[in-house]
Amino acid sequence: MDFFTGKTVIITGAGRAVLSDGRCGSIGYGIATAYAKEGANIVITGRNVKKLEDAKAELESKYGINVLTVQADIKAGADNLALAESVVKQAVESFGGIQVLINNAQASASGVTIANHTIDDFNLAMYSGLYSTFCYMKACYPYLKASKGSVINFASGAGLFGNYGQCSYAAAKEGIRGLTRVAATEWGPDGINVNVVCPLAWTAQLEQFEKAYPQAFKENVKMPPMGHYGDSELEIGRVCVQLASPDFKYMSGETITLEGGMGLRP
Repeated sequence: MDFFTGKTVIITGAGRAVLSDGRCGSIGYGIATAYAKEGANIVITGRNVKKLEDAKAELESKYGINVLTVQADIKAGADNLALAESVVKQAVESFGGIQVLINNAQASASGVTIANHTIDDFNLAMYSGLYSTFCYMKACYPYLKASKGSVINFASGAGLFGNYGQCSYAAAKEGIRGLTRVAATEWGPDGINVNVVCPLAWTAQLEQFEKAYPQAFKENVKMPPMGHYGDSELEIGRVCVQLASPDFKYMSGETITLEGGMGLRP
């Protein structure tokens, strides 16, 4: 339980989101909560300052840990590598190093078919997801090499199964899967553990997707065999804690599929 005390975790896309019933509805925030319970120093990024500040206030008050919030938006036309490097520099200045990088951020025009997709729609998914993952990995590499740390990237079943209405999202997520496997090969000799997680959790974003595109939701989102969707903290966040712990170093390069009520499924 004390393995992450004093260690630093960067989580992109970790602002606090709330479901219609009041429960936390963000995978990134669920992951942050799981690491907060382990005593980690946490750096969270996102586009929405209020969501970041809400997450910081709750995590620090509940768990007595330190949280650094940085507004960061990887997007077309920006100096994205410099932005990622700035976030990493602030993390190192605040906490002294980096042990875990979790690339969770992703925006997309889900529900819009290929024929109706615009270049801007496609860029939104590719930059917020694939380019963000690439930039943060490059920026964190020397610090992760020094700490023999871990990278956990987030992909999706949309890319694995070709979900209707999710062309740019699926493309970004498959790019992230490929990037992760290459990094596992190249960075393994440096002692860096690299994995990709494909989760299915009930989030505010999924809740909004169901309301906005009921047909696409029906086609794409299937109830897991255990009869409930994954919990962002208990079934996603806790797995991220496990993947960055010493006991799971041998799993580098694996794709981990997480469904409601299920554990690790390489």
